[in-house]
Amino acid sequence: MASSNGSVEPEILTQRDGALGLITLNRPKALNALNTVMVDNMYAVLKDWEKDPHVAAVVVKGAGEKSFCAGGDVKAVVQLGLADRVHDALAFFRDEYHQNHLIATYAKPYVALMDGITMGGGAGISVHGTFRVATERTLFAMPECAIGLFPDIGASYFLPRLPGALGMYLGLAGARLSASLNIDCGGTATVAIVVLFPRTSTRS
Repeated sequence: MASSNGSVEPEILTQRDGALGLITLNRPKALNALNTVMVDNMYAVLKDWEKDPHVAAVVVKGAGEKSFCAGGDVKAVVQLGLADRVHDALAFFRDEYHQNHLIATYAKPYVALMDGITMGGGAGISVHGTFRVATERTLFAMPECAIGLFPDIGASYFLPRLPGALGMYLGLAGARLSASLNIDCGGTATVAIVVLFPRTSTRS
């Protein structure tokens, strides 16, 4: 990602503000879709901060005004496959799942600011955390389900735990759940997703 002065910005930005560690997904033109470099760098930062006694909590957000995280960078994975780099393509999913497990078992509060598009891999780095904050712009979905792909990133665990048949509907249809639709489905505020998705795992 090039800045106005021509330099290339990192795709993951990190900063410390007192006892708070902030991670910003920095690919706004790609709707902050995750690639291997982003997953690996984020994993490394989370591991470091988990051991750092000066970090009390972690917040993750997306750059730009459209998306928290639109999912995994499917285009990059497809290009790896077409280039006969199947091992590298599979490594992306392996690393992504390791990251999801780390988030689900994280020893410190992990807060995801789900402002804007939160889909697929974006659900993986938000739903598994301690707290999820939705806004009036949140758009949640597992779009891979619409093409018959089995829900990944732990969705087969958290979708069945939604109230009623909502999880089945999202899993079978790949439907998009806006903040207002989420309210109609039984939530009480624009942050209803925080209520609908309980933490998926206890800390180890």
